[in-house]
Order: sequence, then structure tokens, then C-alpha cells
Amino acid sequence: MKNLPKTERRNPASTHMDKMETEEMARLVISANFEAVNAALLAAPAVARAIDAVAEAFEGGHRLFYIGAGTSGRLGVLDAAECPPTFGVPCDRVNGIIAGGKERMFRAGENEEDKSENGAREIRQNGVSAGDVVVGISAAGGARFVVGAIEEAKRIGCVTVGISSNDMTPLLCAADIPIFTDTGPEVLTGSTRLKAGTAQKIVLNAISTCAMAKTGKVYENMMINLAPSNEKLKKRVIRITAEILSCSEKEAQDRLRENAWSIRRAVEREETI
Repeated sequence: MKNLPKTERRNPASTHMDKMETEEMARLVISANFEAVNAALLAAPAVARAIDAVAEAFEGGHRLFYIGAGTSGRLGVLDAAECPPTFGVPCDRVNGIIAGGKERMFRAGENEEDKSENGAREIRQNGVSAGDVVVGISAAGGARFVVGAIEEAKRIGCVTVGISSNDMTPLLCAADIPIFTDTGPEVLTGSTRLKAGTAQKIVLNAISTCAMAKTGKVYENMMINLAPSNEKLKKRVIRITAEILSCSEKEAQDRLRENAWSIRRAVEREETI
């Protein structure tokens, strides 16, 4: 058992999980996520290197690609999908690739992670090019699909990042920037959709949010490129504009209407953003 990767070992705190009272069980599963936060914090120096690499790529007109299988792939697609509405960037600036294609967002296909040549092919078919950043995500760190993708991305001339909850894995050894999130054994043995997945989500949030902030998509701590595509977001855009200009929401709304609901254009005469 000692030779098993940490993510595959049994967690002594949950050995009798099936006999616990419901609230005790819930507290156990929920509290395990504190370990995910701590693991991500300990990995902050490596996360910062990844952020700087992504920001540099964006400034050079390049792109960010996440690639993974199963839960890891879904988390990458999720982060990529949220960047255009949050930061006002083109849909191809941040991209998510999941093993097995879009269908695997909704229906699991665990065998998809086993073929390294499929990962390499996805890199080529998605038009990844030199200067892009490719982030491989694999909780266990040995998904051949992800490792194959990272190796192909390096061959092309990309900066590569690996995220894994096991140290010295094939993925972390292959990546230019290895990010080791030491979350340890899961409360449900081997189910890395739990705290390992939580740590991955935390790291991806940090990479995309901080890289966007470093490249002018954030003013102070506000989303100045936010696209007001529904009523909730329209109200948020009005509040942000009013906050920046120190004016009433009515005045902010009038200025936004005059400027096609662009915060940046609405405030450009008053602030340098």
C-alpha cells in the first residue's frame, strides 16, 4: 500500500464512513476540502510561474489551452467557458480540451485517458502553435492522453504546465512548470473528483483570473470587460461603472447606454484603465 500514489491510498479518517451518521459524514467530506485549499496555497510559487507564462502569452497574442480527461478535463472546459463573459476576451483565447470530445462533458468515458497518441492528435487538431501555453490536468498524474498532449505541445514550442496531486508523476516530469497539489488520500478511496478536483479548480481559477488581471482585463478588483448578457449582469455593469465614476447608478446607466454598454468606453474620459 505504501507504494501506491497518495491519491489511491485509503484515508484513515474515513475508514468507517459507511457507518457514520449523516451529518458526521457530510462534515467529513466537506472538511476534507480544507486540505485542497492548503495544497493549492503550498503550490502558489509554481502557480505564479504559470500565471506569468500565460500573461506573457496573452500579451504576445497567443492562447491558453487546458487539456485533461474525466473530471480534470471537465474542470478545464469549465474555466475556459467562463473567461469570455467574465473578461470580454475572444472565445478562442482560453480553450478547454477533454479526452473523448464534448460528449464526455456529460457522460463519463474512463478509457479515453489511456492513449497518448490521442492527446497528441488533439493538440495538432486544435491548432495549438508555438507560443501558446498548454496546461495538462491529471489528478493521478499518469493519464497517458494528457502526457501525450504535453509532450506534443513541447515539441511544437509551447510552454507547458502540469497539475497533479501526486509528486514526480509522468505529467509533472514532462511539464515545464509542474504544479503539485498534495491533497493526499480521498475520503472515498481513489475518487479524485473530490478534494483533488477541488484543488485543480482553485489552481485554474488562479491562473485565468490573475493572468487576465495582469493583462488589463481587471480594474482594481472589478470586471471592466464584463459582457452584460442578462439582467443580473446588466445591473452589475451599472454598479461597477457607478463605483469607478463615483456617480449615481442612474448616471452610470445613461453613460453605458451611450457607449454600447461598455464599461471601458463609458469611463474612459474620467479614468485611465
